[in-house]
Order: sequence, then structure tokens, then C-alpha cells
Amino acid sequence: MRGKGKMRKRKNVQQAVILAGGYGKRLAPFTEHDPKPMYPFNGEPFLGYLLRQIKGFGIEDVVILLGYLPEKVTEYFGDGSRYGVRIKYCITPVEYETGARIKAAESFLQEDFLLMYCDNYCPIDFEKLQQDYDTNNASVQITAYVNKEHYTKNNLRLDGDDCVRCYDKKRVQENLNAVDIGYAIISKQVIEQIPDANCNFEAEMYPKLVNSGKLFATLTEHRYYSIGSWERIELTKQFFSGIKTIFLDRDGTLNVKPPRAHYIESAEAFVWIDGAKEALRMLKEAGCRLILITNQPGIARGNLTEETLAEIHHKMQADLAKIGAAIDAIYYCPHNWEEGCECRKPKPGMLFQAQRDFSLNLRECIMIGDDERDMQAAHAAGCRGILVDNSYTLRHAVDDILK
Repeated sequence: MRGKGKMRKRKNVQQAVILAGGYGKRLAPFTEHDPKPMYPFNGEPFLGYLLRQIKGFGIEDVVILLGYLPEKVTEYFGDGSRYGVRIKYCITPVEYETGARIKAAESFLQEDFLLMYCDNYCPIDFEKLQQDYDTNNASVQITAYVNKEHYTKNNLRLDGDDCVRCYDKKRVQENLNAVDIGYAIISKQVIEQIPDANCNFEAEMYPKLVNSGKLFATLTEHRYYSIGSWERIELTKQFFSGIKTIFLDRDGTLNVKPPRAHYIESAEAFVWIDGAKEALRMLKEAGCRLILITNQPGIARGNLTEETLAEIHHKMQADLAKIGAAIDAIYYCPHNWEEGCECRKPKPGMLFQAQRDFSLNLRECIMIGDDERDMQAAHAAGCRGILVDNSYTLRHAVDDILK
């Protein structure tokens, strides 16, 4: 299903609008003296990370909608020049809900703009969000987290496509299967339809857009991070930790690859590629986190047991320990080629599992492998991929990474 009405040619979105006016009571006592988006990570307010992300999207015009303690934000961020953006502020009473706050800024808004929440961060694929907005001829194209692990309560229902079938702000209806995390591209025509009342924008407008077939979602499997409550702060600290993470394929990248349709079936058969151990030591000395991502269909085919795989990896780690290195985590897919699992490369399931386990920003991670499937998995997860072979080995790749 696509949006109804005549398709119009749209320009790339050039403006971001950030909702940042509420009390943030769940973050008390911090919010007794500072507004929520000023909560610091590594000495920088959360809002600063959002501005850097916006700049990375290629957007330089920003409108921040303030209410509670607005001077704390305006004094710190000023005109936005040190972030490479131009900031305008719209200050309204703190009691205003999101609809009234956006409506008050109507004269500031461009024809199409990106609406963001001041307490959520997700490394979204902004280019895809824009493409979906255009393809769907949407009035609003939101970003929805698939929430497979029940990280939070769902408020959306999507039935096998990207058209939103239900929006439930109270999150009580059955069969909800995704959650709106903001990062919504919105047509200004929607703002013109907001009633002149103190209303919640999403609760007021999204059900109407569902009924007209004009609300769509771009899905992401990348967990989002929040300052909405103290329960989420620790995960968000991990997310912004700055630890560089390198994903590594195994056979053909670390060790000599067996012939096609054959497997490493014993610890003795695991033979390091020249320079691979030293490359891992160099990465660890540089403070990197190393995560192994490997397909092991030999388990499903009966050529290998999980106990033997553990012995192989124990030998691998023991060899690394001798030179002061280690792999921090190991993920493997035990399924056969045709089982249709979500973890077997080129699917990115193992990368997303590691993302959730370690609170990673996959857009800042690197995947190194010797197979095109490794590169496809990296692309699907939003990582940078580096392809190695006999002439450009892991050691060469690491030398380039650490330059």
C-alpha cells in the first residue's frame, strides 16, 4: 500500500526539529536543575550528540523546541556554530504538549523536515528514511524499532509492509509489533492540520494518518538509546563509550580456510594465517574490542559438534593469550545453508545480537572478512566492511586501520 494522492517531487530534507521542552521528571533529581537533554556523557550534553548526528545527515538548519529551563540550552549551544549548524529556538510554556509546541513553531518550518525527540539516539540510515518518504508519498515517515527482544513496549502495528496499520500511544492494543523512536520526516501540511489546542502531536495526528494511509515506517533492527529514565542511562553510557569494535570472520581471515564444503573439525586443524595473531595483538594494544562472527554449518551437517567447536576456540584463545591478545566475544551460526535463520551471514543477525549485548554503534564498527557474504552482512548492519584475501591480509587491513 502506498500513500494516496499525487506524487510530488521532493527535495532532500534540510531541516531538523528537536522536541526538547518537557520536564523530564523521570530523570530527577538531575532535572531539578537542568533540562533532560543536557544530561552529559563524556563531558558533552546528550543534545550535542544529536546535533553532531544531524550534521552527519547533511542537515545544517535546526529548530529546537524548548519549554523547561530553556536558558540552559540556549546559553550552552548558542547559534550552533561550533557544531556546524544554525540553531533557531522556539520557546513555549513548559505545560505545552508536543502538538502545541510544534504548532507554535509553524512559521519556522520548511516544507519537509526531520522531527526528533531530545531523549532518543539511534544511528539510523537517514538516506533510506528519505527514500522511503519519497517512495511512499508519505505525509509522515517514522522510524520504527523492531523490538524483537521486548526492549520496551510496542506502540505500532505493521502487517508485513511499511504502512502503519495502528498507532497506540497508550500501548495497550493487541498485536503491536514495533515501536516509534522518532526520526520522523514530516510534511508541513500535517502541522497545518494540528488543532489549536494543547494536544499531543502523535496521539492527535498519527491515528488520522493511519486511517488515510499516509503514515509509514522505516524499520531498524539497531537498538536505540535513551535518557528517558535512569534505567536506560547505563546502557547509553556504554553506547557512547567510544570503544572501537572490530568484527572478524574466522576461516580465511584468521586461519587457513579449508576446501569448499569442508570444515575445521578439530583444534589441530586450526592453523593461523601468517601475521593474523600479531594483527589481533595490535588491535588489542590499540584498545579495540574484538568480536568473532562465524558461520559453522558443519554443526548442522554432523561434521562438527558444539563441544568440538568450543575446543577449537579454546585453542585459538590460548594461542592469543601467549602474545597478550584475546577475542572478547564469539558468535557463531550453527545452522545449515537452507534453514532460513536470521544469523547466517550474509544476514546480519549475529552483528545485531552483538550490538545489543555490547551497546554498540554499528555505524562506527568494522567487519573484516574474506567472503562477499561478510561484506553483505556488514552492509546490512550499517558497518564498514573490509575484504581480505591472500594478497591483502588481516595484517594489511589492521595496518591501514591503525594508521
